[in-house]
Amino acid sequence: MLKLRAMRVSCPLVRECMAEFLGTFVLMLFGCAAAAQVKTSNETKGQFLSGNMAFSVGVMSAMYLTKGISGAHLNPAVTLSFCVLGKVSWSRLVPYSLSQVVGAFVASGVVYLVYYDAIMTFSGGVLTVYGRNETASIFATYPSDYLSVGRSFFDQVVGTSMLLLCILGLEEKRNTPAPSELVPVVVAGVVLGISISMSANCGAAINPARDLGPRLFTLAAGWGTEVFT
Repeated sequence: MLKLRAMRVSCPLVRECMAEFLGTFVLMLFGCAAAAQVKTSNETKGQFLSGNMAFSVGVMSAMYLTKGISGAHLNPAVTLSFCVLGKVSWSRLVPYSLSQVVGAFVASGVVYLVYYDAIMTFSGGVLTVYGRNETASIFATYPSDYLSVGRSFFDQVVGTSMLLLCILGLEEKRNTPAPSELVPVVVAGVVLGISISMSANCGAAINPARDLGPRLFTLAAGWGTEVFT
């Protein structure tokens, strides 16, 4: 008991950042692992819906894991909106966002190690962003060839706005708030709905950490600067 007490983190901000890191890690591990399984098996061990469902389960699991500590933002866009609305102190914005990005980065690394052999076999040992055997999309999202930069931006604004609109309504007392215990389940349903309806253009990232963390990982792991083209 004395050892456990000595290991406790006394600083609330550090605890909350650790929760955001862990929650985003869990979310991304579910989602990217599913994407790796689908991609490297040529959809013989999963399909488009598999990744969408995995990310939704990841969101739900991460929220149950961390909601009581940090609020389970798991997304810089959520943290920013809560700061704007006065639900969270602005001093939390940067630490939370960095924790989320790092959590996504580390999760991508773990998925890469778990599926390393499969990725190398599928890609022929050549890590690319485009082409039939590209593997960068396992980790980050990329726009369809037909899409302009402006339309890509609009696509992400609409998708992220839908997410935030639905999340902010869940605890609105003047409306019909969801029971606290079921909020993670409802949020998972919202994420699933957005994923299966708004993925065609840009992959429905709707989360800067979900995209930036894995993109930085692929930059460092061998895919090169092409991941930012």
